[in-house]
Amino acid sequence: MTRTCLAIVLAAGDSTRMKSSMSKVLHPVGGRPMIAHVMGSIAASGVSDVALVLGRDADRVEAAAKIGELTLESVLQTERLGTGHAVLMARDAIARGYDEVLVAYGDVPLITAGPLKAAREALAGGADVAVIGFHTMNPTGYGRLLVDNGELIAIREEKDATDAERAITWCNSGLMAINGHKALDLLSRIGNSNAKGEFYLTDLVEIARSLGGRAVAVDAPESELTGCNNRAELAAIERLWQERRRHELMVSGVTMIAPETVFLSHDTVIGQDALIEPNVVFGPGVTVEGGAVIHAFSHLEGAHVSAGASVGPFARLRPGANLAEGSKVGNFCEVKKAEIGRGAKVNHLTYIGDAIVGAEANIGAGTITCNYDGVNKHETRIGAGAFIGSNSSLVAPVSIGDGALIASGSVITKDVPADALAFGRARQEMKAGRAAVIRERNLAIKAAKKAGK
Repeated sequence: MTRTCLAIVLAAGDSTRMKSSMSKVLHPVGGRPMIAHVMGSIAASGVSDVALVLGRDADRVEAAAKIGELTLESVLQTERLGTGHAVLMARDAIARGYDEVLVAYGDVPLITAGPLKAAREALAGGADVAVIGFHTMNPTGYGRLLVDNGELIAIREEKDATDAERAITWCNSGLMAINGHKALDLLSRIGNSNAKGEFYLTDLVEIARSLGGRAVAVDAPESELTGCNNRAELAAIERLWQERRRHELMVSGVTMIAPETVFLSHDTVIGQDALIEPNVVFGPGVTVEGGAVIHAFSHLEGAHVSAGASVGPFARLRPGANLAEGSKVGNFCEVKKAEIGRGAKVNHLTYIGDAIVGAEANIGAGTITCNYDGVNKHETRIGAGAFIGSNSSLVAPVSIGDGALIASGSVITKDVPADALAFGRARQEMKAGRAAVIRERNLAIKAAKKAGK
């Protein structure tokens, strides 16, 4: 029989140390709010019901937490009286009678489904409390997990620990699972007779044991349990997340020449046998199909790069860029909301926006689609096999027919039929000796100005 589980996610902190105008759980990791990462892992662990404990920026945090098929219930915590008090903000949800209650934190975005499943499995095996812990070479500041014969006896805060207990390197992460049928009774027994007058969730271990129950600890990688309190820790979490995602992609068949210089978003999709050169940044919404090459120093966002296509170096693909198989967008090019057809080439120093470029078309250096009139955007259509000469301006709305040729340096304001040759430039004229006259005049003016000083 499937066991039911309620996840309680604590996200009510004031984020004081972040020194930010918004809640820390809204700060992005991999382009996604921290709270959304946590919710994704909760969903992946098999939980469907979540009680979200909110404080600052409640509406925005709630919106960011709504992902997938999770059923979300939000409660507001107006006082900060410790983690035990925060969990009891979800009293009504707990009272509905779940088999398990899982407690997580909105500022621990690297947690995966694995440790959450392990904690739930420990409850299914008869434990009343299952604490998620981690081993670390630097345990200073963390509560230590005291284990005897496989059972968790207590969580000892460092200030209260003996020298022998301080030597323990298995530490408390704060995440835990509780027997759902006993949760309200256990939580209500937490007292606040401590220096801070707060209700500590860690007291549940000794409370459960005093009532004849069993507590256990399950292990998780230290990196998954990294919390975020300030900008330096946010940067460290971003680094860990990037390392993990790069590794996943490389194991799946993606080549990265210098992976530490590649930056990914949470939804970046890269296919097998794609090659990513150094110093590439992927913003949200990018798909790169297998066999494509992203050359160095390119920036992609909201773009689709098909199999065998080539991007960069020093290229920018903006939202709506869609490169077909075998197409090329070369160095110092920008493409926005444009279809680049199969085998088409936009080689260098070019802007293509609000456009459709046909198969095998060739766009010369310095070409610009003049798509914006100051109020509205207009579309440019370039036919299959068309050749656009260097330094041409295509003033939209305009259509260039299949196989048409545009002379270099042209300004095209009217549609060009298929297979036509279009010139849109002034006739060249020459004035013999005029350059010398102008040069002498300019030198005289310069000398007069200098004498005047």
